[in-house]
Amino acid sequence: MNDKTKLSLPPAMAAARTQAQDRWRALAPRERLIATIALVLIGVGLVWSVAVQPAWRTIGEAPAQIDRLDAQLQAMQRMAAETRELRGVSPVGPAQAHDALRSATERLGAEKARLSLQGDRATLTLTGVTGEQLSHWLGEARSGARARPVEAQLTRSAGGYAGTLIVALGGTN
Repeated sequence: MNDKTKLSLPPAMAAARTQAQDRWRALAPRERLIATIALVLIGVGLVWSVAVQPAWRTIGEAPAQIDRLDAQLQAMQRMAAETRELRGVSPVGPAQAHDALRSATERLGAEKARLSLQGDRATLTLTGVTGEQLSHWLGEARSGARARPVEAQLTRSAGGYAGTLIVALGGTN
């Protein structure tokens, strides 16, 4: 290389480089060996912490994460199958839907639930209904009346759920 193609350092860096080279040459061979070993250890530690350790951690955590994602995928596939099944079910008439909702509400008991029907919507007022009872009522409403919840204002207490649940009947929103 000739002088024109050489890259030159800024003067301050060139002076620092020259000073470092002079100090290195002034060290005894044993001190150079110790300094070299220390630099290699620092370099290995740096490579470990930046490149190897994160990859190692990812490899260790991957199986558990894959299992969680597989469980989520299976749950989503079950929900998609249930949705396809529900879409394929024939609609029911308003009279049959009202009867199905009344029947499901009667199973909750007159002191725990009151049903109000208004066209294509039904409002269920609850007092002290357990989560299991509410889940069964929703299942019956969905399968028997083709109703789906559109609004819920429920509070949970020691006695169970209380509040209102509005469902839409048939193919309406």
